[in-house]
Amino acid sequence: MTHDDSGKLGTLAAQEDELRFADFTHDDAIAVGLRVIELARGRSQTISTSVWLGEQLVFQASLAGTTADNDSWMNRKAATVRRFDKASLLVAEQMASYGIDDPATARMVDPMAYAFNGGAFPIRVGSRQVGVAVASGVNDDVEHDLVVEALRAHLAATTREGAVA
Repeated sequence: MTHDDSGKLGTLAAQEDELRFADFTHDDAIAVGLRVIELARGRSQTISTSVWLGEQLVFQASLAGTTADNDSWMNRKAATVRRFDKASLLVAEQMASYGIDDPATARMVDPMAYAFNGGAFPIRVGSRQVGVAVASGVNDDVEHDLVVEALRAHLAATTREGAVA
């Protein structure tokens, strides 16, 4: 994939438009985190995952083979989502499309506080960001897709439950 791939930028932006919840609680955060773990185990992927509501870490789990470095990556990716109000992969791709391959070198951010890599996705209630779901341990695109798949499945499940109630 090239960084000028407007198709990928469009897909990432569309995912953010699609994945909006009517409500998102602590129970939802735990369910999403467990779903990420379930998906990763089913694919034999070694990952860590965390789900935040605001500044509160509601769920975190790490599969065998991960390290404390994954925790650091997750914190930095979550900070990127909070600061830029976009998925970390979307921010990375947008920066690259502007010719900025290393935002830290461009003196935009502290590299110890932010990471421009895939795997962190905003949790939205309507248009408001209320949290972040993160995965770390494989490559950027796989981490991003894993989180999106978990959020999409949870959104579908909660939408069905709401329709039945």
